[in-house]
Amino acid sequence: MTKSSPTSFDVIVIGGGQAGLAIGYFLRRTGLRFAIVDGEPDPGGAWRHGWDSLRLFSPAEWSSLPGWPMPSSGEAYPTRDEVIAYLTAYEARYELPVIRPAEVDLVHAEAGALVVETCPATWRTRAVVSATGTWRAPYWPPYPDQPRFEGVQIHSAQYRNPEVFKGQRVLVVGGGNSGAQIFAEVSQVADATWVTPEPPTFLPDDVDGRVLFERATARWQAKQGIGADAPPPGGLGDVVMVPPVRAARDRGVLKAVRPFGRFTPRGVVWPDGRETEVDAVIWCTGFRPALQHLADLNVVEPSGRVAVEGTRSVKEPRLWLVGYGEWTGFASATLTGVMRSARDTARQIAEALAPA
Repeated sequence: MTKSSPTSFDVIVIGGGQAGLAIGYFLRRTGLRFAIVDGEPDPGGAWRHGWDSLRLFSPAEWSSLPGWPMPSSGEAYPTRDEVIAYLTAYEARYELPVIRPAEVDLVHAEAGALVVETCPATWRTRAVVSATGTWRAPYWPPYPDQPRFEGVQIHSAQYRNPEVFKGQRVLVVGGGNSGAQIFAEVSQVADATWVTPEPPTFLPDDVDGRVLFERATARWQAKQGIGADAPPPGGLGDVVMVPPVRAARDRGVLKAVRPFGRFTPRGVVWPDGRETEVDAVIWCTGFRPALQHLADLNVVEPSGRVAVEGTRSVKEPRLWLVGYGEWTGFASATLTGVMRSARDTARQIAEALAPA
């Protein structure tokens, strides 16, 4: 296919990770002609880029996409590679029509259709589901004099293992689970300092992803006026005490300090005026929605999000978004949580495209 010979679909899903596959599972039931366009060379989505020791917070049976539970390997928490293998098998099991590698450059509107442009081809479609997630949009917070720093700076999106930091002075910046886990690893081989905006909140040792998801669900239901008025504490952003983090606590190093004030060429200056020499900074500061491909539709707000009703764009009703976080459905950025948003989105698309 070339850009001069577009092919038409009823629905194009942009992104072949967990959200895109969940959407595909439900679209198969609608009879609509659809394709999933993925920029990665192989299955696995953002999990392909996780660090080497990355594990889920939940057992396999609590980390599954709709229709087929993740097979258990006997380990308490599946590894990154086990998740990739599951997503690969899931795609094949349901014969989902994934086109890859096809990086979407732009989506624009024409009379009667949305046009999805990629390097290998251009497609016209009646509806688009954006499910690109956040991995391609890492967030780097601005700090005074940051460009002057002569050391190494990487984001958690590029982190693989601690070996390259052996013997160095390292700052790990970020108070979430990625910050805790990466600090736990790096602190074994380097002089590491964990920097967080606020003191991190640690969950009890016996609270894993199952309990965390239940608590987060209860909190969400309370906000919707459903269930108990006082849901149990704990949310999806609290630090889960996975084995590496517990080990760091047992070594007495699981301690965080508040942020520094500015960079110098050789390190950082703290609010009290102390200067520390630093070799490297690992930014575990999260991600933003990867929505650059929607720029021509003029739907992305200054906040970096798209105004939606449910998962449907308010400004462009032929566009849906799934898997970016709470604003596109409760827990929709998680393996087990994306099912509800994916199911409802497929149903809405089928209704919207049904003959009058």
